[in-house]
Amino acid sequence: MAAPTIRSLRSPLGRARGMGSAKGGTHHWWMMRVTSMALLPLTIWLVFGLARMPDATWLEATIWIGRPLNAVLLLAFLAAAFHHTANGLQEVVEDYVRGDLAKAGTLLAIKGTCFLLWLSATLAVLRIAV
Repeated sequence: MAAPTIRSLRSPLGRARGMGSAKGGTHHWWMMRVTSMALLPLTIWLVFGLARMPDATWLEATIWIGRPLNAVLLLAFLAAAFHHTANGLQEVVEDYVRGDLAKAGTLLAIKGTCFLLWLSATLAVLRIAV
């Protein structure tokens, strides 16, 4: 005798929704692409800007940072770079660290460190530019 089947009015998508590990993967993937696209021209600008002044003194470097366009682009670079770094390291932790407590602690340490480094770098640029 065959086992009775349970019928449901829910669609296959409705039954699958909420199951599995897919929570915010699409947003995370999209943010990685956005920050990498922002970092491409900003990194090229920064490399060429710094390459033009290999023998610059401290005063010349602070004058370069103090220019409004350079300060704004440098702040945008810092924000994109630290956001991209934190998200990239989050991917590594989520893929390779076992245990919920270890994963949460590592993610908290990474996010906190990236935030503090971004904040200190941002304050340094603003202190020079303002």
